[in-house]
Amino acid sequence: MKYKRILLKLSGESLMGDKQFGIDNNRIDSYAKQIKEICEAGVEVAIVIGGGNIFRGVQAEEGGMDRTHGDYMGMLATMINSMALQAALESNGVNTRLQSAIEMKEICEPFARRRAVRHLEKGRVVIFGAGTGNPYFTTDSAASLRAIEINADVILKGTRVDGIYTADPFKDPTATKYETISFEDVYKKDLKIMDMTAFTLCNENNLPIIVFDMDTPGNLKKLLDGEKIGTVVIN
Repeated sequence: MKYKRILLKLSGESLMGDKQFGIDNNRIDSYAKQIKEICEAGVEVAIVIGGGNIFRGVQAEEGGMDRTHGDYMGMLATMINSMALQAALESNGVNTRLQSAIEMKEICEPFARRRAVRHLEKGRVVIFGAGTGNPYFTTDSAASLRAIEINADVILKGTRVDGIYTADPFKDPTATKYETISFEDVYKKDLKIMDMTAFTLCNENNLPIIVFDMDTPGNLKKLLDGEKIGTVVIN
């Protein structure tokens, strides 16, 4: 395996599959099977999931709600997705631990870095829910922060697109894909990969990011086997 310990970042929207809202059971089961495959190959896996398929704090602000209040609602949405993925993984025979940045002792552990690392060393998948626990920070920022805290080798950002392009490939048929791109070039070209806080954290801590298509079964294993899947962002 190319990497020993990874942080897999999934968007909430990706869990919708073909639905307009909520969670597609077939999609989440497909993700669970892909994650199981790499766990069985010896990769230590931590996961952060967004909540956009259920609720976004920004949506609340647009509707006149206080942004802080909306962001906390968004954190709860990430917990619903995290619990759903935990259930899917465990139904596939994968030992999983869910940790939350906001204490919810009836359903999960509170986030504790040393405990999370110990779970990973024992071969358990660790899901980090509720973002960073702070408003105004996205789940991208949570993914970057947690990846650095657990000394992950890489962030794998699973999306519906098979990498980073010069433009939106759904809107511009002439858009071309990057195989590799530097952090500096992403800044210069103003490419939207993560929010700037998350991206800068990765840059300053020399943590590579790989953007790839998670919706194609087998891609995750191929990527970790060293195949050229997606786009690598590196210093």
